[in-house]
Amino acid sequence: FYMVYSVEALEIYFKNRQDVYVSANSFVYYERGDREAVIAPDVYVVLGVRKRKRDNYKVWQEGGIPPAFVLEITSETTQEKDQIIKPEIYRNLSVREYFQYDPSGDYLNPILQGVRLVEGNYEPIAAQGTAFDTFGLWSEVLGLELQLISGELRFRDRQTGEFLKTHGELDAALQQTEAVLQQTEANLQQTETALEEEKTARSQVESALRSLVSQLLNSGLELDRVAQMTQLSEDEIRQFVDD
Repeated sequence: FYMVYSVEALEIYFKNRQDVYVSANSFVYYERGDREAVIAPDVYVVLGVRKRKRDNYKVWQEGGIPPAFVLEITSETTQEKDQIIKPEIYRNLSVREYFQYDPSGDYLNPILQGVRLVEGNYEPIAAQGTAFDTFGLWSEVLGLELQLISGELRFRDRQTGEFLKTHGELDAALQQTEAVLQQTEANLQQTETALEEEKTARSQVESALRSLVSQLLNSGLELDRVAQMTQLSEDEIRQFVDD
């Protein structure tokens, strides 16, 4: 789930960038002629290469450009590699940022960790908050914050304050928005209908009242007497007569 979320969300985020390649769980070969010189990051982003479909990523075929961002989803079977073996490989490859996330909470404390390459060595990325639902790490490479929501990893755009969504989440949000718009239109139609009915009813009352006033005046009653009987002012009576 977290690999799917990360790749889809990042692909959508970088959809207008033709020099950004996002991939997940594919082989990265980093030495020509050595099939053993390979690593498979869970999620990685490469900057400065053409956006196109690749079965794998060979550094020497991409102008020597390695991934700039790597995220590993740590589990029982990958814990040792993620914490001991892979960081050294990524450091030698000059991967600028390396993040680890432990969904289970059994292997990392805190469950989200990150390091950034500084003068050839990895240094820890300081957390943006300490509370369970505000803990986050800033990625300079992505220009995004990796944040936990009830322990769930999400990418957050600081400029908009929004969390990145997958295609499915965007579709669901769109459907919800359309449903709200439809309900709003239905409510507006109901309001317009009610106003029209009220206008019609008011017109009918005024017509009946005008007819009554005319009948009373034609019967010979004085203006003040008609006003008293209809509970209208004399000016209103005159208005009816003038109309």
